[in-house]
Amino acid sequence: MALVELINTPTTQPAVLDDLEAFVTTALGKGVIRAHDTPNFIANRVGIAGMLAIIKQTETFGLTYDVVDDLTGKKLGRASSGTFRTADVVGLDTMAHVIRTLQDNLGEGKIADPFAAMYGTPPVLARLLEAKSLGQKTGAGFYKKVGRDILRLDPESMEYVPGGAKADEVVGRMLKKPAGERLGLLRHAEGAEPRFLWAVLRDQFHYAAVHLASIAESARDIDFAMRWGFGARQGPFELWQEAGWLRVANWIKDDIDAGKALSTAPLPDWVFNGPVAQAGGVHTPEGSWSASGRTFVPRRKLPVYERQHFPESVLGANAPSFATAGTTLHEDDAIRLWTLGSANGDQGDVLIASIKTKMHAISPDVSDGLVMGVALAEKSYKGLVIWSNDENFSVGADLQAMLPAFMMGGAAMIDGVEAELQNAMLRLRYASVPVVSAIRGMALGGGCELAVHCARRVAAMESYIGLVEVGVGLVPGAGGLTYIARRAAENMARSSNKDVLPFLTEGFTAAAMATVGTSAPDSRKLGYLLDSDVIVPNKDELLFVAINEARALYTSGYRPPLKRPFPVVGRNGLATIKGQLVNMRDGGFISAHDFHIASLIAHVVCGGDVDAGTLVTEEYLMTLERQAFCALLEHPKTQDRIMGMMSTGKPVRN
Repeated sequence: MALVELINTPTTQPAVLDDLEAFVTTALGKGVIRAHDTPNFIANRVGIAGMLAIIKQTETFGLTYDVVDDLTGKKLGRASSGTFRTADVVGLDTMAHVIRTLQDNLGEGKIADPFAAMYGTPPVLARLLEAKSLGQKTGAGFYKKVGRDILRLDPESMEYVPGGAKADEVVGRMLKKPAGERLGLLRHAEGAEPRFLWAVLRDQFHYAAVHLASIAESARDIDFAMRWGFGARQGPFELWQEAGWLRVANWIKDDIDAGKALSTAPLPDWVFNGPVAQAGGVHTPEGSWSASGRTFVPRRKLPVYERQHFPESVLGANAPSFATAGTTLHEDDAIRLWTLGSANGDQGDVLIASIKTKMHAISPDVSDGLVMGVALAEKSYKGLVIWSNDENFSVGADLQAMLPAFMMGGAAMIDGVEAELQNAMLRLRYASVPVVSAIRGMALGGGCELAVHCARRVAAMESYIGLVEVGVGLVPGAGGLTYIARRAAENMARSSNKDVLPFLTEGFTAAAMATVGTSAPDSRKLGYLLDSDVIVPNKDELLFVAINEARALYTSGYRPPLKRPFPVVGRNGLATIKGQLVNMRDGGFISAHDFHIASLIAHVVCGGDVDAGTLVTEEYLMTLERQAFCALLEHPKTQDRIMGMMSTGKPVRN
């Protein structure tokens, strides 16, 4: 999780906290909030109270743990593990310890808290602790895995029974509605599941509002704490505000008055009167509401945040959007070419390319846009940065965009499309100004190929890079295999060993097994990031670092790499690799079609049927790539894999 909470003491120098916040933000890549020195601070105070409320409401509405986890996971915009599975992963003893902190410090004779009655250890949790069933680390908790089956606990019998039940589809459809309509449907529905969801949301809104003044500087800190600490897509105040502040507030008040809430404590006066009610919520462009200070406070201004052109923000803050910021030079449905201009003091001398397609899939229009970006950058700018401010760099080539051409003319039509994509990759590689890919999230297949053809890569720590085309029955067709062969030759040239094969094996294996780096450092081990590439711990600093990398390369006299032939291992190395593949096929480790695909990959990276040490060009290897790619497109088993992935999102094994 990204969250770090800093707590001041009466003797702490302000500069110490500022320096620590800067270090934790930049060097560790964390999101920092400053909490008051109260029990469990912010995230665990609000989050554990929310989990206790869910356990209570689960009993009230008679729901099972698997259904509740389905309801309180992704469907609700929270961590996919839901509530009870999250507790198992964290450890039930750890959860009990956090609950005990609330019990020991809040309530009668301690720090006053109108919700103190809900801090008791739930009976089912107490029985699990007594049985030493502490969750995932002991093999049993609210769930237990037996073989491949996941069983759930029956709290009445304390026995494990078959699990996997899902929420009602009607409730799932409710949760896809806009916030205001969604909460209204949940509150007024008749079934147990929607009423349960309204209850747990109401309880969280109620709890956060009552405790805001004592535990946090502003509502922003509570929302960030739940996002960064508990994996929520939105914090409670954001959802409340989006759904209609006063409308929801009156619903909560009515439930409190009717005795349906977990506490009789009224909502604070600021909820209904004054600046918050007038603004329609706690988050405004001027800042977020401080209940203790009775004013809207802006986010803390520190030099470290000047590096963040588009920092994570809260709903209602009206933070600038990267989609409309700066100066646009070209924009269509596939790509936007733009500069920051003078935003945040930037010089506007580096061009930015932001891919706009779904999950940033690389279509022919994206390819054309990137080529246009290179031309513009060479004419008027110091470099080109490929960056978008969302979760993924690119998930690869847009296969769906290729389907019409394939249906009309078969693989022959795709050959031209692939050739244009390969030419675009070479255009990036040999641009006269540096092209920098700013990678965050997934850079898979064509996204990986796009990244490796840039002059420099700047990657967020959580970057997942790899050539995964085998999963859809294809080979990398946009220069990925050419990159593997070229890098092997370059690594050999720097070594005393003049045999290319040892330097080729790792890259071939990664492509043939569709191995994906699970982090930026892991991707560096696979060769998709180089030692000269930059890893950035904080995703919000990615654009700043990438722009400065492009600018530094240009200022230091950047020249594109010299285009020259390089040696390949040829037929001898190909025979060695295929011998190993035969063993894997005959041993049942890979299917016959996997063997066929891997053999084609080996054929390309080895340079085809040539002598060892033969010098080849990138264009030659890319031709082999296209031939293999197009041949596989016409293979029935590859077509099954492609259609399976497009329809279900899961790989087909055949």
